[in-house]
Amino acid sequence: MNGQIRITEQGEIITRKYSNREVGRNNLEILAAATLEASLQQPKRVAPQADYLQAMEQLSALAFKAYRGLVYETDGFVEYFWASTVINEIATLNIGSRPASRKKTKAIEDLRAIPWVFSWAQCRLMLPGWYGFGSAVEAWVVQHPEKGVAFLRAMYQEWPFFRTLLSNMDMVLSKSAIGIASRYAELVPDEALRENIFSRIRAEWHASVDSLLAIMGHGRLLEGNPLLELDPPPLPVSRPAQPRASAAPSRASHARPGRAGAAGIQLTINGISAGLRNSG
Repeated sequence: MNGQIRITEQGEIITRKYSNREVGRNNLEILAAATLEASLQQPKRVAPQADYLQAMEQLSALAFKAYRGLVYETDGFVEYFWASTVINEIATLNIGSRPASRKKTKAIEDLRAIPWVFSWAQCRLMLPGWYGFGSAVEAWVVQHPEKGVAFLRAMYQEWPFFRTLLSNMDMVLSKSAIGIASRYAELVPDEALRENIFSRIRAEWHASVDSLLAIMGHGRLLEGNPLLELDPPPLPVSRPAQPRASAAPSRASHARPGRAGAAGIQLTINGISAGLRNSG
């Protein structure tokens, strides 16, 4: 802050925000007002308490372990990901200068960050934004019964970094939709694999929501952000248009540009990303 701000806009957003003179001026006024407000109200910077930093490191390590446990240490996860998301179709979109993967493999570690996050946004899970948080909080509370959730609530109230982190997670969790995501899970042909992985994702989502609300002292997601709550993410395109199109016969072939069905799926991808706005 301090009277300055630097913004990087995604390419597909520039037209929406600045192609019209009045809309462009309004966006610039919002940025200018936010910069002035934040600069004038910016409190004196105080280093966070040592025990807050220690708790954050512990929570981070626990969440990291849970996340990698699912993504890299669960048999069949790669197959589940490629079957239950539209990553194949995303790879055909002409939206970037680089391919979705760094190598011609299906390995998760070879995927670029944007296609990875974008895929989870499309199936309405937003998994990279929250998975592991619920497990981390539950494990941390067990390890520190003398502090418990009360300590994390104090950390949320007193430490701007932690408060902003949970605010972002509140938004991401609100854009997740387990019911819709279950329709995408049905695209996984192996029933046992589907149930094993999706049940873990569903359980972690509920744990993350419960932990978040307990720390923030809220009764529902977005309780502290009523304006965002009034602007719900899109449902019609996610349910059931895209899962149905993705499940059509010869999915691998019709996903290629120029094939029948490709344009339909690409339109749904565009529609969902436009509705979610911050989708990867």
